[in-house]
Amino acid sequence: FVPCRHATLNKRVTAGYIAETRANHARTRRASVENHLNARYRQRRTMPREIITLQVGQCGNQVGAEFWKKLCAEHGINNDGILEEFASQSVNDRKDVFFYQADDERYIPRACLFDLEPRVINGIQNSEIRHLFNPENVFVSPNGGGAGNNWASGYHQGEQVLEEILDMIDREAGYSDSLEGFTLAHSIAGGTGSGMGSFILEALNDRYPKKLIQTYSVFPNQSESSDVVVQPYNSVLTMKRLTLNADAVVVLDNTALNRIAAERLHIDNPSIAQTNTLVATVMAASTATLRYPGYMNNDLMGLLASLIPVPQCHFLMAGYTPLTLDAATEAAYGSVVRKTTVLDVMRRLLQPKNLMVSPHAREKDQDKSRYISILNIIQGDVDPGQLHQSLMRIRERKLASFIEWGPASIQVALSRSSPYIKSSHRVSGLMLANHTSIRHLFNRTLSQFDKMYKMSAYTQTYKDYPMFTRSNAKGIEEFNPEEFEDAREVVGAVSEEYAACEKVDYIEPIDGIGGAVNSLSSGLSGLNV
Repeated sequence: FVPCRHATLNKRVTAGYIAETRANHARTRRASVENHLNARYRQRRTMPREIITLQVGQCGNQVGAEFWKKLCAEHGINNDGILEEFASQSVNDRKDVFFYQADDERYIPRACLFDLEPRVINGIQNSEIRHLFNPENVFVSPNGGGAGNNWASGYHQGEQVLEEILDMIDREAGYSDSLEGFTLAHSIAGGTGSGMGSFILEALNDRYPKKLIQTYSVFPNQSESSDVVVQPYNSVLTMKRLTLNADAVVVLDNTALNRIAAERLHIDNPSIAQTNTLVATVMAASTATLRYPGYMNNDLMGLLASLIPVPQCHFLMAGYTPLTLDAATEAAYGSVVRKTTVLDVMRRLLQPKNLMVSPHAREKDQDKSRYISILNIIQGDVDPGQLHQSLMRIRERKLASFIEWGPASIQVALSRSSPYIKSSHRVSGLMLANHTSIRHLFNRTLSQFDKMYKMSAYTQTYKDYPMFTRSNAKGIEEFNPEEFEDAREVVGAVSEEYAACEKVDYIEPIDGIGGAVNSLSSGLSGLNV
């Protein structure tokens, strides 16, 4: 600033200079704030919320092995954990959600493998992915005898190795910068997946009370007689822990998996490996938005919050379309390639034949059953305009019946597909749905439980373990029924809650009390973060 001779002009120039300086400072501050907010937003989008996967028992480890094969293929990671040359680092994916990098830059799954007998884990350690997992994160019982399809044995053996289990989980949690939660893969009918899985659920809830716990739980085949005679007992005891200790349970029914393999994939006698591939497909698709982030649904909490308005009702059905097979199986059985559009995929997801839940659960009281919530994860080449039109068409045709007391809408999350896997279909979709008909699956299990328990059939097989033993007045040890009766009451209450959700007056006050409104208001807080 150069001073002028004329005093008035000098004041005007000075005032103009000050005003311009202030404006520049304001613009600088505004730009600084915008840059800071943009940096925070970018950090929030790019910072992973890690998830640790726990595989328990024969079924859990077999499904988990297929899941990791899919994730490695989708992210361009080979069987040794090394990033392939064709896998570009510029691809905006979040490998760190499910993997971490070791000192030699290999990608290691954030996974812990548990089993009480060595056969399945030995198979993994001798397979093509034997170098993928951290060997310190593999636990096999030293005696190797398994749980004998007995829930009590699996639970008791889990108690005995508590420190080893928690040491493995704590070490994995220590590798995480922002741990969001845990995923558990298991079955509910055997001994290890049900019993040891139940114990791990309780231990996680006690050790990490503010972390999400999601499970992929395989329910037994109820259309055929089982070689596990105590299957109803094991199932009800496990379902109690899933009710009290998990935030979300994806129900995968073996009956439906076998039906889908036979009807949709045209495989007459599907093998265990083929049904496990279906489960792994659901697991991989449900995590797609976490691994290939967009503007919404970038974390597990965001996915589950809209699905579970009532914390007790957190059992979810799953459906996937179009289902495909690996190249070798397609060559043997033939592949079915159809034209896929967004409307076609979303319409097929609502068809009962594509849901991985037993027919009796879907068809019983069909006129009364209602959707509580639906989340569709759509992958592929999707035009947002087509998506809006598809939702309008579904609403016009009334293809989905929703509860009367909640929003009748389908939530949609768009996700990019892996650039490293070529698919014969342009669009694919996964549906996660909270549906009241799931209670019929519970009721069938309870009915089988009641028939056996009324006759005290096979209850003596549980008496050898502390939880199911008590001393009578004469000091003689006898069977303690308290755990059985409590588990039956908890599972029955969940079924009744789902039945209540079908009523129009579910959220109306009862006797001056807020009724189910209290449940709704605590729905999000019930999901631990």
